[in-house]
Amino acid sequence: MSKGAREVVVVIGSGSIGLAIARRVGAGRTVLLADHSEKAAAAAAERLRSEGYEVTTRVTDVSDHDAVEALADAAAALGPVTQVVHTAGVSPAQASIERILHVDLVGTAMVLDAFARVVARGGAGIVIASMAGHRESPYVPEIEHALVTTETSKLLELPFLQPGQVGSTVHAYALSKRANSLRVQTAAVAWGKRGARVNAVSPGVIITPLARDELSGPRGEWFEQVRKVSAAGRFGTPDEVADAAVFLLDRQAGFITGADLLMDGGVTAALRTGEPPDQPGARLQPFITLLSAPGRGAHICPLTPRQTEEP
Repeated sequence: MSKGAREVVVVIGSGSIGLAIARRVGAGRTVLLADHSEKAAAAAAERLRSEGYEVTTRVTDVSDHDAVEALADAAAALGPVTQVVHTAGVSPAQASIERILHVDLVGTAMVLDAFARVVARGGAGIVIASMAGHRESPYVPEIEHALVTTETSKLLELPFLQPGQVGSTVHAYALSKRANSLRVQTAAVAWGKRGARVNAVSPGVIITPLARDELSGPRGEWFEQVRKVSAAGRFGTPDEVADAAVFLLDRQAGFITGADLLMDGGVTAALRTGEPPDQPGARLQPFITLLSAPGRGAHICPLTPRQTEEP
């Protein structure tokens, strides 16, 4: 790292949300844009450069430990790493149970571990999780404790994370996103030793290419129903996620670390209460399947009455 080097913002994932956040925080800094696709990273970097940002790219598969560690080292070589934004992930409609667990769960944990080594004093990080992590949680204490405390390299050895136990890609995604929130709590301790902070944002349905895959898939009807009964009555935008992320990355949020901000337009509230805001007394049960239904993984996720999932 050269003396007087610019601050470095690391954005992992070059999708709509990653770019929206990069635009908010990247001015006057070096943006290191990482993505598993060289083509996607190059296209996103070109867009940012055309708008005046200084951008460098690196191809990174976040499910590859060595690649994540190398990304952290490359970032530190560019300058003081003051902000880390992790948005990379796959959805239930895009990947297998195994791939979701490797990318969304373990990949996020590895990113948190790697950047705990290099983040600058006063720095901050954001993990983009999901409202899905709130939908089935909290899990039984033993599962929650294991997700918090298990060494990253051993996470996939946990019995309840075996594909046959998880049961479906929907459950794999929910487990992974709950784990993201819990690992952020763990990481807050390690990051705090370097004088840095890290938090999570759990968005609801944000209109991105990933979300469009879900909306056009077999669960599209469910998403439309929860849109109608949510307090906001609409889906969100990448810019709204960026607004929340910018606050948590800024010094104004200096007393916030290890937290998870749920921003879903009121979907989780509607599901947990079963009361559509504009229809007192109406119930959401036609659109909810309890986890105790056959094949829904109740054997790993004993329920409290409020816990529900998408059909």
